[in-house]
Amino acid sequence: MGSPGDPNARGPWYDRGEPVLSRRFEQALVYAAKLHAKQLRKGTPVPYVAHLLAVAGLVLEHGATEDETIAALLHDAVEDQGGLRTLAAIRRRFGPAVADIVLACSDTASDPKPPWRERKEAYLSHLQGASRSVLLVSAADKLHNARSTVADLRVRGAAVWERFRAGPAEQLWYYDALVATFLRLGPKPIAVELSRVVAEMHALSRPRATRRSSPATRRRATRASR
Repeated sequence: MGSPGDPNARGPWYDRGEPVLSRRFEQALVYAAKLHAKQLRKGTPVPYVAHLLAVAGLVLEHGATEDETIAALLHDAVEDQGGLRTLAAIRRRFGPAVADIVLACSDTASDPKPPWRERKEAYLSHLQGASRSVLLVSAADKLHNARSTVADLRVRGAAVWERFRAGPAEQLWYYDALVATFLRLGPKPIAVELSRVVAEMHALSRPRATRRSSPATRRRATRASR
């Protein structure tokens, strides 16, 4: 398995001998935690930073650069914590590449936010011309959101939908559209997993008596994995 410091090692102690991520990442981690310090995940007692850490972890697992990882930590900062003023601070602290990804991953920088359906349709349209970096961070964000929703549906059932601005039909429409977009544009591994999770979301959203009778969601996930 190698030894500490061995660049060919693949053991639990694998060490490149130098930081894999720079102080910029550490600064972004602290900045994100402070920006979202008073924020919780919708309808839960979970600190919002848990979502930001999860999305950053997902992009790192799929080959993200440091700029993409920092953008993952900050992807909701503009939308939820100050709009264009926060975007200017991100650009100043972490550079234009990070700021551009963060802005592209925001479905609005306005307060109050435009109507839900209008924002989501505009976001889906925007993704059609998005960069690889934006698609990576966006797909990771949607995957973690979908996983969280499915986990809560398993425990709380349909009551979960009450925490969102839009109801289950609208939410499922949006997730289906996101799956189709990411399967076509990438990143494919995250898109395939998102398809599987959204298929389960559909299944859990049906009345209990009909969950076993319809194989449609299983077929959707199988097609995506081919």
